[in-house]
Amino acid sequence: MSSHFVLLGLLIASCNFVALASDPSPLQDLCVADTSRGNFYFMNGFPCKNPNSVQAKDFSFSGLHLSGNASNPLGSKVTPVTVLQIPGLNTLGISIARLDFLPGGVNPPHTHPRATEIFTVIQGTFEVGFVTSNPENHLMTKVLNEGDVFVFPEGLVHFQRNKGTGNAVAIAGLSSQSPGVITVANSIFGSNPKIPNDLLAKAFQVDTKTVDSIMSKF
Repeated sequence: MSSHFVLLGLLIASCNFVALASDPSPLQDLCVADTSRGNFYFMNGFPCKNPNSVQAKDFSFSGLHLSGNASNPLGSKVTPVTVLQIPGLNTLGISIARLDFLPGGVNPPHTHPRATEIFTVIQGTFEVGFVTSNPENHLMTKVLNEGDVFVFPEGLVHFQRNKGTGNAVAIAGLSSQSPGVITVANSIFGSNPKIPNDLLAKAFQVDTKTVDSIMSKF
């Protein structure tokens, strides 16, 4: 009999794990973010506006038809549309972004700690990929053309690069109102305060001068 209770407990725990694997489901029709009252530091999402003050504009955003300015060292620009741009996304567990790339431009290795990403090519040719977790660290990579779709699983390091000779554009859907972004190079070499350079030198099997040189770029 005790083994049955253990099995039941494991099943309940696994169900709870699945239920908490993404943004929680809303318990009402809408909860338009009231950004004047609080933020993510105090609760898992923004508090709700009074429903009587909600308007259609709370569910709308204009501008994804406009090209982002990718004139920067990476040659790319991400235009996010999250709960910060559309308050009506609050508690709905979804967001979107436009990505613009110059020829050779990259969206460097990064993760979204709270979201799976589905990436759709609108224009151009992309090389994309993600890396599985330790110990395999297997690289899954593919070249995409217009109309192709690729999925980056939640939390895994992934990247995109424009492989074509012209500008490239993609639209990304994300399974969180606030997916978050952790760019690997920025977090390691540009943290505040700095990660000790001797620690990074040992981790990357290089000398501290090399680490300092890389840090100077962030």
